Amino acid sequence: MAAGVGEAVAVIGDNTIDQYVGQDSYSFVGGNALNVAVQMVRLGRPARYFGAVGPDHAGQRIRDTLARLGVDVAGLVSMAGRTSVSRIRIDESGDRHFEFEDFGVCADYAPGIEALELAAECQAAHIGLLPLARPVRAWLARRGVLISQDCGVTKGYEHLDIAFCSQAAAGEPAEKIAQDAVAGGARLAIVTCGADGSLAFDGRTWWRESAVPVETVDTTGAGDSYSAGFLDARLAGADVGQAMKAGSAHAARTCTHIGAWLQDPLPVPGRTADR
Repeated sequence: MAAGVGEAVAVIGDNTIDQYVGQDSYSFVGGNALNVAVQMVRLGRPARYFGAVGPDHAGQRIRDTLARLGVDVAGLVSMAGRTSVSRIRIDESGDRHFEFEDFGVCADYAPGIEALELAAECQAAHIGLLPLARPVRAWLARRGVLISQDCGVTKGYEHLDIAFCSQAAAGEPAEKIAQDAVAGGARLAIVTCGADGSLAFDGRTWWRESAVPVETVDTTGAGDSYSAGFLDARLAGADVGQAMKAGSAHAARTCTHIGAWLQDPLPVPGRTADR
């Protein structure tokens, strides 16, 4: 096993090219799962990313970017088809609005046995957007891996140690979301509520944490940053309340700049600014 792998987090699921449109048009590398992998490395924790890109320029951009940042891309495969793309417009308050999403090859991706074996070497596994997540959760659970999932984009709570939920995505009271997640099989449910902070529930105890106030530029990736910050702290031995503080602080930093994490933007091919 490579040095540091035992402390690593395997991140499984989607990636995309985020195309921002408006007065200026530019693009970033992103995606729910990919963002968590990048944020883990930025926090100093090794990460292995498992997902799919198409055999196109966008796919090569994603692969090169992850490798340059130090994310292990041995589990990133190329599949026939298109790399995922998302079109985002940011309003004056910094909230994002998805105008278009094409999940491309991510919609058909499922990790094979070799990928799962590599993921099982890690201390934990986080699942982003992954259509066939249930068998992946079951397989990793049998191997004793701590499993978390972005339940705002992927359904199912079975075999989850941590269910990361979004009140905005679910459109229900946060307490009900948490209770439903635990009733569905999650050992711990975390519900992020934007500017209203976050709450957690394990079937017995409730925790609540305020959002860190910042001047919001763009909320893209804030939930992914919260997940990464929480997981990193939890794996380092923090209790639930401490991990929530870490998640909230990391999410707040993400809201202060355009894009899910700091990177140089590129132009959107064939598109000029809106007039």
